Amino acid sequence: MKQLFYLPFWFIKARLLGIRRPLQTVLFISDKCNLACRHCNVYRTQNPHIKTYEEIAQELEYSFRLGSRFVDLEGGEPTLWRDGEHDLNSLIRLAKSIGFYSVTITTNAFLPFAGSEADSIWVSLDGLGAYHDDIRGKGVFERLVQNIEDARHPCLNVNMVINSRNFPSVAETVQFAADNPHIRSISLNFHNPYPGAEALELEQNTREEVIDLIIRMKRNGYPIMNSVSGLKLMKHSRFKKHCWITNFILSDGRRLPQCPGKENCICDRCGLSMSGEMNSIFNLRPDTVWAGLKVRM
Repeated sequence: MKQLFYLPFWFIKARLLGIRRPLQTVLFISDKCNLACRHCNVYRTQNPHIKTYEEIAQELEYSFRLGSRFVDLEGGEPTLWRDGEHDLNSLIRLAKSIGFYSVTITTNAFLPFAGSEADSIWVSLDGLGAYHDDIRGKGVFERLVQNIEDARHPCLNVNMVINSRNFPSVAETVQFAADNPHIRSISLNFHNPYPGAEALELEQNTREEVIDLIIRMKRNGYPIMNSVSGLKLMKHSRFKKHCWITNFILSDGRRLPQCPGKENCICDRCGLSMSGEMNSIFNLRPDTVWAGLKVRM
């Protein structure tokens, strides 16, 4: 019930009064990881930042005061996080006690995550079989499939980041998500060309062709989370960004009022489909509003 009241009032204040308060938080609790993915610019192999329970509590309280009501715990690999007697479920309970409506975790699913108390789980799936392993390491896909099955979480979604190596696998990956009874939906994004990983960026004409394919599959009933309106915007990045809707807290403690892509000057090549969804929300595209409600409610 709180969400039913909070969301429309948040939108009215943002859209009509120009009041910019974040709705969601992406909180990196560590940059320690158990994989070394081709595209990643986050993980650290030596001396990783691992936040304490108390530090995370302070950052959750800070984000809640800003206005955020949804939080995504990320890494590194968040399932590795420990601080004494506290584990990832401890952080989920902490966030809910502070007042967050929903807590999400994003995992590479290399380790088992059955028993997670998260409201929703995002599993990174970068293609089917060999395509996923090419990005994340040999044997990772097989473990991901098994851990998804074992978890049996009621709200588990997968996220594919499309790049120059895995784009031929988009259709079969969407089909896999549709056929897997343990997966609720799939979100599709594009590689962000952070320094050092520019080679994985899709060529513009290929990106447009892939988006046309995704739109066709969406219209044919596949469980694609992206809205058609948002996908159309992602054919280019020449639209107004509303990335202040999400505040980011990095593993080194930096607090950013928007996506880290801005400080890397890649907004005009943004691959995060959420940017298109945010724009469509603010323009009251019915399909995007409906997609957003399904995610948040």
